[in-house]
Amino acid sequence: MSVEVGQPAPDVTLPTDGGGQVSLGDLKGRAVVLYFYPKDDTSGCTKEALAFKDALADFEAAGAAIIGVSKDPVGKHDKFKAKHDLPFTLASDAEGDVCERYGVWKEKSMYGKTYMGIERTTVLIDRDGVVRQVWPKVKVPGHADAVLTAVRDLG
Repeated sequence: MSVEVGQPAPDVTLPTDGGGQVSLGDLKGRAVVLYFYPKDDTSGCTKEALAFKDALADFEAAGAAIIGVSKDPVGKHDKFKAKHDLPFTLASDAEGDVCERYGVWKEKSMYGKTYMGIERTTVLIDRDGVVRQVWPKVKVPGHADAVLTAVRDLG
């Protein structure tokens, strides 16, 4: 399954860093940037997180919440968040259910070997809980700026 632009975003609840939890249903009334990334504290994932961190004030001014999702456990999220002083929520999808529902759990290949993993993907959900844009196979440079522009275009 995967999400489609114009369709309601699957309402999910996940455990988060700091021992909390986040539910998309509780965020209605705000735009949500839900970004899926492969693994805490790897080069690309760190660059992506830092780009969202650097633009956080602009996202908040535009009325958007940012939530990063990977299959890493909450404890690993806590360390990643502390190491890079990340000011937004990191959610753990350890079982992979949310990754499946959002269609980001894909077959990947590296050095001739295939394996299953999270395809770096960002989903923009509007204030009513509707998917407004999906960025599959994200390339990190310039991505946070593109997402911010889309958030601002929501009005």
